[in-house]
Amino acid sequence: MRGPGALFAAWTLHDVEEAVAFPQTCDRLADRTGAERLRMDGRQSWAAVGMMAVLVGTSCLRGERTRGRSRLYRAVLAGLEAHVGTHLIASAVLRGYTAGVATAVPVMLPGAVLARRELERRGAPLRSREYAVGAAVLIPAALLCHLLARLLPAKTRTRR
Repeated sequence: MRGPGALFAAWTLHDVEEAVAFPQTCDRLADRTGAERLRMDGRQSWAAVGMMAVLVGTSCLRGERTRGRSRLYRAVLAGLEAHVGTHLIASAVLRGYTAGVATAVPVMLPGAVLARRELERRGAPLRSREYAVGAAVLIPAALLCHLLARLLPAKTRTRR
């Protein structure tokens, strides 16, 4: 199967962009809202991405081993494909660049589509329920990763 590898490769490239840009996006949100707790430094951002890599990597391995039948793989695939839209919405709402939007459509979407189409060719297309399960898995996982990453002491930064 090529889908699980393509999905993980696309997610990896996409999340490198997210990890690099997330502190600046958090700063913009903190500046706009006055909520200083939204700030995150680079080390915290990379830690959050690393924790999510465990989930995404595990799901892709399970997808490979089960030839796409793993419920975890199918949920993560569906969730990541839908996640592309959240990047576009976030950038529209904030009226500008947000972490991950530059690679959402040209990198993440093709990886997810390739993996989804492989399931369709095998006669096991994603069901709409799997998109809901994907959101139910990925949203809490992302929030938990960011919460745990914020437990790391932030480096003292100078304000621009």
